[in-house]
Amino acid sequence: MSMDDDRKKYEFRRSLEELEKMQGRGTELISLYIPPGRQISDVMSYLREEYSQSSNIKSKSTRKNVMSAIESIMSRLKYFKKPPKNGLVFFVGHVSTRGDQTEMVAYVLEPPEPVQSFLYRCDSRFYLEPLKDMLGHKDVYGLLVIDRSEATIGFLKGRRIETVKHIESLVPSKHHQGGQSSRRFERLIEQAVHEFFKKVGDVANEVFLSVPDLKGILIGGPGATKEFFVKGEYLHHELRKKIIDLYDTGYTNEYGLRELVAKAVETLQDLEIAKEKALINRFLKEVMKPDGGLAVYGEEDVRKALQMGAVDTLLISEGLRKMRVRWRCPQCGEEVEETVKGEIPEKRCEKCNVNMNVVEKQDLIEQYFDLAEQTSAKVELISDDSEEGQLLLKAFGGMAALLRYRSQVT
Repeated sequence: MSMDDDRKKYEFRRSLEELEKMQGRGTELISLYIPPGRQISDVMSYLREEYSQSSNIKSKSTRKNVMSAIESIMSRLKYFKKPPKNGLVFFVGHVSTRGDQTEMVAYVLEPPEPVQSFLYRCDSRFYLEPLKDMLGHKDVYGLLVIDRSEATIGFLKGRRIETVKHIESLVPSKHHQGGQSSRRFERLIEQAVHEFFKKVGDVANEVFLSVPDLKGILIGGPGATKEFFVKGEYLHHELRKKIIDLYDTGYTNEYGLRELVAKAVETLQDLEIAKEKALINRFLKEVMKPDGGLAVYGEEDVRKALQMGAVDTLLISEGLRKMRVRWRCPQCGEEVEETVKGEIPEKRCEKCNVNMNVVEKQDLIEQYFDLAEQTSAKVELISDDSEEGQLLLKAFGGMAALLRYRSQVT
């Protein structure tokens, strides 16, 4: 995926996050999905009909807000001769702010995948589910770790490991029980193992067959138990065809799933998570060198390295949610620039003792995309779902860089 694609995907995700927070006082928020093959003239006719119908809404304020939202959409649609290749999505309406106040918002999005069907919805929240599905990870792998005492089933979705089911067995330990012959006791154990494996197979079949485009299945566990499970054909025949490989793991609980993926990364280089692990490991090796190596981290050092053109690859956590804000004094023109998390605070000029005005604000990740673009540095967005992503976010401030050369920053 190119840097431009990564940036578009990030901006699209941020728009959805903002839209999800918004709420109308009544059914005043309009969601409009237009497929690529739909004629703009047909959509305009539909909206004119909705505009006419909305005049019958009893609440005066709701009627006014819905009609103004429809007018806004129609005025914007006039600039399109036809929908873009993936269609268009509009989110328009009056959202609640402080107290009884509302403000008009209007988002026009070109989705990353084609809109499947025409949809018009008026509700108290924007309808985002079809777009959230588009952001879902396309490569999904089934994960299963098993021994005689327990099994855990899950998924690897892109770079996120998701636990679905943990199953404990009732298989007795192998030590001899008093009053029973060894042979009879062994038969009871093997029968219990068979029943446990059958139960695990039934659950795995139900879980994995529910994913139509499952890319493959990874199976792990200690010793020969996993081979016995696979050879015993406890899995559905269609799922057995999707088994990629078997891996030795020391654990068969939730940690075992992470261990399984870590082992698979060594041999399956096309896994999304493999590239991420390799980048973070490369960064950590550089950081641990006595001279600091070809790496820097933290917002300010990374910014300096970018401005000097020293960055080869910029690593940014997808979990970073900060804004770069610039204030200006209306009297003396003094400017202050800071990074802010959460709501933008008021700031007073130290010289004039008056409130400063916000003159510019930009999402921090988008600003660093701009800085990287100016010097042709590569940008890699690191998921905060993985262990490596959490390490980058919590230990290194969510931002790091691999350098082309040692700069004065290092």
